[in-house]
Amino acid sequence: MTDVTRRKALLGTLAGSVAVGAAGCASQPKMGAFSSARGVANAQFAQGVASGDPMADRVIIWTRAAPVGPEGTSMVPVEWQVATDRDFTDASIVKRGSITTGPAQDWTVKVDVAELTPGATYYYRFATGNGTSPVGRTKTLPRGAVEAARFAVVSCSNYPFGYFNAYDHIARREEIDAVIHLGDYLYEYGPDGYGAEVGEALGRQHQPAREIVSLQDYRVRHRQYKSDMASQAMHAAHPLIAVWDDHETANNSWEGGAQNHQPETEGDWEARRRAAMQAYYEYMPVREPEGRALHQLYRAYEWGDLLTITAIETRLTARVEEIHLEDVMKTVTTREDAQAWYEGVKADESRYLMGDAQLGFVADAMGQSKSKGQPWRLVANQVIMANVTAPDLTPYEDSPAVAELAEQWPGIYAYIAASKLGLPQNLDAWDGYPAARERLYETLQARGVSDLIVLTGDTHEWWANDLYRDNGTKMGVELGTSAVTSPGGAAYLGDVAEDMSLLINQTNPSIRYHSNMTRGYIDLSLTPDGGHADFVSVSTITEPDYEAVVTAGFDLEKSGESVEFGKGSGMGLKQTALYRGIGD
Repeated sequence: MTDVTRRKALLGTLAGSVAVGAAGCASQPKMGAFSSARGVANAQFAQGVASGDPMADRVIIWTRAAPVGPEGTSMVPVEWQVATDRDFTDASIVKRGSITTGPAQDWTVKVDVAELTPGATYYYRFATGNGTSPVGRTKTLPRGAVEAARFAVVSCSNYPFGYFNAYDHIARREEIDAVIHLGDYLYEYGPDGYGAEVGEALGRQHQPAREIVSLQDYRVRHRQYKSDMASQAMHAAHPLIAVWDDHETANNSWEGGAQNHQPETEGDWEARRRAAMQAYYEYMPVREPEGRALHQLYRAYEWGDLLTITAIETRLTARVEEIHLEDVMKTVTTREDAQAWYEGVKADESRYLMGDAQLGFVADAMGQSKSKGQPWRLVANQVIMANVTAPDLTPYEDSPAVAELAEQWPGIYAYIAASKLGLPQNLDAWDGYPAARERLYETLQARGVSDLIVLTGDTHEWWANDLYRDNGTKMGVELGTSAVTSPGGAAYLGDVAEDMSLLINQTNPSIRYHSNMTRGYIDLSLTPDGGHADFVSVSTITEPDYEAVVTAGFDLEKSGESVEFGKGSGMGLKQTALYRGIGD
């Protein structure tokens, strides 16, 4: 693991014995015991099937028809069918066709099936001379009156770090309308990188056994992730709405490079980005953008009269390079210095994250949603949008936990020294691009939109945050999902990570809830009258047998021109108190 990656994982999770004390445990409803140990994949269709990018009248269906036996590099003809029942009776088959695939697209198959019925459930499958694929289930978006919508929200699925038990649990839930994946669908690291030791212990080492840079590298890595049977089950059960974050290319990527890209040994950044993008579009059930470059992927999804989702891109289109804390600390040594420095950052209009074209697209989609009277507006977003100030950790720099971590990350003491300055916790998040965030808020408010539900990944931790403009105007709420497998604070600090989570919460009034203890996904339900988000955790990722538990739940309410958190449940006593008195 690089120092940058380690720091990113530890920001907000570092502490000794923090004065606020342990959170305690509330009674948490168990959802059952399960196993993600599933059957063996079909040899011809070893990566299963998937669907995604649903619209009201169409959806993408996907598979990979690998050459079998002596065919070698030959072309493979593939038949596909879409039906209204799982048995594919003649009367139920509504669409069918054929397509040929081969080495130019790594034998992947992607069909944009059109002229479908809005708000309908369909089943699909593929066939070649060597066999038939598993059956997939998908849905089109509804039109008109919609009584409810339900989403599973996931992020950060690192193969070596453990079993994709969260995916398995999502696959079992037929009530889910779509899976929203917020990025880090895969990771680029090699055998000595992030998660390598855990992967070796679990027998889940990355393939190929090197950091991926070339087109073939990215293809092999995508193949490996889609060979996981829990992943296949989730993809076969629900359509996917996907955005990427950084690891689909390289850690902490931006428009002109990445922290984990070294041109002197890994070549031209644009060549690597093109390779990553080609493999992504080959292996993911998403449409290529029309009239834009492949790395400029942003879209909108309209759920009848209930909601609109905008899926944004914040890595490769316009993001300028992140500010590095080490550089800041060369001149910022006092709180007064820090305040003056950050005011300068907020005034720097050149610190783009989305770009003007994408900003206009999002404003148009959200503005149209508002004018149509839809009650909900969601943003599928990569990195934390709320303001998060790092808590002061200097009282704990002599703790045994810090000394132990210093053996892995010598820069930990510099970070602790900086924590007393009141700087933002994560400069790779929207806090490192405050002018871009304020520009987004200002543009949306001008269109009458100040009631966002922002869905966020990246941190491997749970968040329930209020969102505000610099002038104090409420802009909505943010729900941050933990990871499918990537580690949060508990992996580094055990039980004291829970104390640190409370300290982050206590330092930041806009953070209503934070937890770094578990892996899982968000179960988000919305109706015309209200919403609810459950943070669903799996008991383990180090073995396929697991339990699923709701570790926290939050009602969402419309309040004036914005969205507010309502009743919270499942939290410990101190978490409830820090939730500002709206808990049980």
